[in-house]
Amino acid sequence: MADTLYFSRDTQVFVKIGSAVWTMPVLDGFSFSQATNASEITLNEMSDTSGNSRRARQMFTDSYAPAEWSFSTYARPFKSVGTTDPVTQGVADSAVKHHAVEEVLWAMMVGDAAYASNTFTGFTADGDDLDITFANSNKTSLGKADIFFVMGGARGGTKTTYKIADCCVNEASLDFDIDGIATINWSGFGTIITEDTAPSPTIYEGTASSDTSNFIRNRLTSLAISTTDDHLLATGETADSDSAREDYDLVLTGGNVTISNNITFLTPETLGVVNQPLGHVTGTRSVSGNFTCYLNAEADSSADLFERLIEDTDTIVNNFTLLFKVGGGATPRIELNMAQCHLEVPTHSIDDVISLETNFHALPSTISSTDELTIKYVGE
Repeated sequence: MADTLYFSRDTQVFVKIGSAVWTMPVLDGFSFSQATNASEITLNEMSDTSGNSRRARQMFTDSYAPAEWSFSTYARPFKSVGTTDPVTQGVADSAVKHHAVEEVLWAMMVGDAAYASNTFTGFTADGDDLDITFANSNKTSLGKADIFFVMGGARGGTKTTYKIADCCVNEASLDFDIDGIATINWSGFGTIITEDTAPSPTIYEGTASSDTSNFIRNRLTSLAISTTDDHLLATGETADSDSAREDYDLVLTGGNVTISNNITFLTPETLGVVNQPLGHVTGTRSVSGNFTCYLNAEADSSADLFERLIEDTDTIVNNFTLLFKVGGGATPRIELNMAQCHLEVPTHSIDDVISLETNFHALPSTISSTDELTIKYVGE
């Protein structure tokens, strides 16, 4: 019998927009599926004169539900080597600029994913860093791409390729697992799953097994937290103090930042046909998360933050600036800057060492703004 079994470890994933195809190294635990929406027709009648009653049922397929997919990637910034022929050599840029292996997913998350001249609309890639903003995210629909899962793609022999058409990114979640490597969990939707032919990647810089310098160690992650609310300021600080100050000295033990587009799919309901999803529409954009640290009684540490928050019974929306440096101040790293965060009262976790968990919600400066979060990638 021919060996036709497939193993998840041999799977390759590619993301395609237009003629550009990105290699996307994923972790174990990826998934994709698509269900159908069906109607059941039943009869409910009394018996005839012989005591018989029809008891059968009928099933009708109404439509396909949107395809769902999810996978995790490492956060992997790098500095492109630069070349005048980027496509044939698989590099991300024709100049020495900062990029990320997973930047195409961010482009789908925060805008229309329009790609030209080695960069995406709304991205700023240069010799210092890669800046990603949400400036183009106030749209009713966001960028789409085809995602390919190639079963058996990492070895020779028979391959089976599944294509999810018109995929959108609904949620990205970055966890600060203290003993791990910076990982982003991605999930989203697509219109339909079909068998197809595996595409040939055109951009694969930074994805080789030898590219070990672009992994980020979570243990180095730091948080700078400050506020302009007078009653929440650190001891001796005033609102007009140095804007670069750190009001609270918190050393993290873990954390998470989750960005969600709250996407829904539209599907027609025409009778007599199996309807397919038309496309997506965006909902409320949400940026939230949490961070944990030990309960520390030193001045302007976690105990003071808890005290000032729980005693603040007059402020409806408090205002903190949170700057996460995932990977610390070294390279490579990711910086997540949230200038207007509302902090909930921390909760105590009673363990061998007592700790605090604080939930936060990143808010825009105005109800129509898109400045909840800015992301900076720095490679080496």
